Amino acid sequence: MADTLGTLLLRAADHPEAGLRFVDRRERANFVSWQTFADQAHEVAASLHELGIAAGDRVALVYGTRPSFFRAFFGILLAGAVPVPLYPPVRLGRLGEYHQRTSLMLRAAGCRAVLAQANVRRLLGETVAAARPALGCHTLEALPTPGRRADAIAPPTDASELALIQFSSGTTSDPKPVALSHRALLAQVRALDDSWRDPDNPPTGVSWLPLYHDMGLIGCILPALELPSVMTLLPPEAFVARPALWLRTLSRYRADISVAPNFAYALCLEKIRDEDLEGVDLAAWRLALCGAEPVSPAVLERFRERFARWGFPPEALTPVYGLSEASLAVTFGDLGKPFAATRWARGPLTQGRAEAAAPEDDAVTLASVGKPLPGFGIRILGPDGAPLPPQRVGRLSVRGPSLMDGYFERADATAAVLQDGWLDTGDLGFIDQHGELYLTGRAKDVLILRGRNHDPAEVEHAASAVPGVRAGCAVAVSTRDDRAATETLVVMVEHDRQARPEQIGSLSDHVAKAVLAATGLAIGTVVILAPGTLPRTSSGKLRRGDALNRYQGGTLTPPGAVNALTVGAAMVRSARAFRRATRAKEPSS
Repeated sequence: MADTLGTLLLRAADHPEAGLRFVDRRERANFVSWQTFADQAHEVAASLHELGIAAGDRVALVYGTRPSFFRAFFGILLAGAVPVPLYPPVRLGRLGEYHQRTSLMLRAAGCRAVLAQANVRRLLGETVAAARPALGCHTLEALPTPGRRADAIAPPTDASELALIQFSSGTTSDPKPVALSHRALLAQVRALDDSWRDPDNPPTGVSWLPLYHDMGLIGCILPALELPSVMTLLPPEAFVARPALWLRTLSRYRADISVAPNFAYALCLEKIRDEDLEGVDLAAWRLALCGAEPVSPAVLERFRERFARWGFPPEALTPVYGLSEASLAVTFGDLGKPFAATRWARGPLTQGRAEAAAPEDDAVTLASVGKPLPGFGIRILGPDGAPLPPQRVGRLSVRGPSLMDGYFERADATAAVLQDGWLDTGDLGFIDQHGELYLTGRAKDVLILRGRNHDPAEVEHAASAVPGVRAGCAVAVSTRDDRAATETLVVMVEHDRQARPEQIGSLSDHVAKAVLAATGLAIGTVVILAPGTLPRTSSGKLRRGDALNRYQGGTLTPPGAVNALTVGAAMVRSARAFRRATRAKEPSS
């Protein structure tokens, strides 16, 4: 019998000591074993069959980090259907945008039904009315009573079948449905677990990453299921409000592994006070992986130095690289060794050549994201599609056993990126003489200034470090000024919520000086924005092109006010939309 995600669950159910631990913002814990989830999933699968869900149907899930997500997720899998995790409406001041994007995703994945937690469902009426899933939107509690014995439900065993649709975390306004088979997911999960597998002492982890994001679901949950072991989960909103909760939880449960984007390490530096970590011991945290967005060596070095006082191992920080279309990970830095950061001469790098910088050179410091995982391959291609030699900058192409089958029912988009088993990632970078991968940006986001290419991430890191700027809330774009003969650099930043008016007033000058000092680039325009203004993807990545279009079109505006009145009005609109959608399905007499 071939392994699928469903068979992994049933196998993990034989280990009652393994499962998921849910920790809330008050640090109260609730443990649920894989065995319990398996029992509950059988019940959900039987109810879904009664609802009318058939093998291969896509079912969306809209949940926060809670046990009900996994009841729904595994129930869909045991029913032979395909889960499509979507993000809940967390930015309540942007509900209109949420309804538009989420309805697009429901239609793109061809979802026949939506499962949602009760409080989220009350806001989904307009999304559901726009997408019109054939079997509607339900909570688990409102599913039909099973018409067959739950224990008669058996998981599918064809590993080539579609197992999951996740939406790419790219920064375009057109979210693409990434179709992943059971075989691809299991190849990815085993590649990850083989990196740290210990049969005598299964590693444990802590994650606050959203469950609709590949790094949270595929990178954290599924490896714990495959081992099987224990994964401790925190709500993402709890981490953002109180980053110390992440480190306190790692200490409390002596967890080995945790992964996060660069901004999370920066947020810890900004918001965690020494007194927040009383009694904390981070010595057991041996793998602190960093990926999903550009890595700032300066941030990682500061994190390593700051938290060494609480036992954080200097070799734990490990930059990694992956993308949704490869299920997740492609390259890892050396585990158990301090991460490698190298100074590269800025001038040659802007012209496509990576040359080690002399001490007196103007330089760019980049962190290596490592070498390919076993079974994976990488190459750098030039404009003509031919492979480039080491230390030449070009487009990164990857291959491996966990690549997507394609974009779901998007043959044109699939053909544009998948050829002969190689995936065009859209990322730019180079491979050094030792086979280490360095990234220099996204092809579509590169800053072109005075005929040279620059990575916007370097500008954004410099701007974000300015006091009064929200961590990770800066966008750098280049655009042609009608009054100038060349491109000009525009930097948009959100000010911190606690910033004083006089501090906000001086931010433009401070940002311009910080960027000039760090990169040598003069900013044409600095735009100071209210918190929450910059557009983001569902995974939290800033959408640079969309931000520029909105700025130029005069529609880059802050989110609407959120209070009991506005939320109540949204619920009323949602209820009316649900009624309209229900009436539209009723046959005319």
